[in-house]
Amino acid sequence: MPRKNPNNLPQTYATWISELKKRYAQSQIKASIAVNGELIGFYYSLGRDIQQKKFQNTYGSGFYKKLSDDLRREIPNAKGFSPTTLKYAVYFYDLYKDYVEGQNRQQLADDLKKIPWAHHMVIIDKCKNSPKKALFFVKKTIENNWSRSMLLTFLDTDLYEREGRAVTNFTTTLPKEQGDLARELTRDPYCFDFVEVRSDFEERELKDALLKNIEMFLMELGRGFAYMGREYRLQVGETEQFLDMLFYNTKLHCYVVVEVKTGKFEPAYIGQLSTYVVAVNHLLKSAEDKPTLGILVCKDKDEVLAQYSLEGSVNPIAISEFELLKIYPKDFKSCLPSIKELEDQLGG
Repeated sequence: MPRKNPNNLPQTYATWISELKKRYAQSQIKASIAVNGELIGFYYSLGRDIQQKKFQNTYGSGFYKKLSDDLRREIPNAKGFSPTTLKYAVYFYDLYKDYVEGQNRQQLADDLKKIPWAHHMVIIDKCKNSPKKALFFVKKTIENNWSRSMLLTFLDTDLYEREGRAVTNFTTTLPKEQGDLARELTRDPYCFDFVEVRSDFEERELKDALLKNIEMFLMELGRGFAYMGREYRLQVGETEQFLDMLFYNTKLHCYVVVEVKTGKFEPAYIGQLSTYVVAVNHLLKSAEDKPTLGILVCKDKDEVLAQYSLEGSVNPIAISEFELLKIYPKDFKSCLPSIKELEDQLGG
């Protein structure tokens, strides 16, 4: 007699129902992606037509409203034909036409179709005159499956200008492919605007705040970072060593030691971080793992001094700065009016 599930259905039948549910969900996703792709293609061709046919010259400033009204009349059940959307179709075409019609046009066209039109409108707003920057964010959105709000967050933090800008010695300490990937994952400066600290904050306070917002911290670090621990203990000989923060990067397949310093860069920091990197290589790294990376994040650095300091290290290390937005006076609480003071003001 076949085993029964809680709904008294034979197990093979229940399994089949479960499979049908999954297949239906997958079909919905595929259909949604296909519809989005066709829509993106339509908007691109629409923008091209508007530019090339030049009917604006005939109808003047009222052209987009006329086109919107005419399309809505001819296709009454369709959405997405507002004058604003029609203008964005032209912006969309202008932004990418030199690339879509270039050498790698098919791959680029496919990539553009992988993100929603609302995402494209956000990218157009922020990157209207920079197709390379726009394509950078298209790629990042696809890689990280960013929502529109998350896309906006990274557009507003100048990610394009910051990515891959850290001072590193990756070219001399890592194989080229690994070094290129590692460099892409660095940022300078790191944007810690999600952190709230006082003006006289200490390192412990900053690290506490970073880990309190671990999800945002991981997103700022970049793709593939998994948090392994803070003040991670390693027994090195007869001493205990405590790493500020330890991560594993699933894209690079390696451990990453992150040290955060609230002052200006000092060459001595490289020696300390190098020791931690070597210790992780000996004690944690497996044969399948790539060499461990070190990332030193300081409040400020001298670029030349940082580069000279790295030239003497055989371990792959990056040096970056960090920026904070929400810094409060050290006597912040005393600056706030008391409840009694507020009541007196309201009453008086």
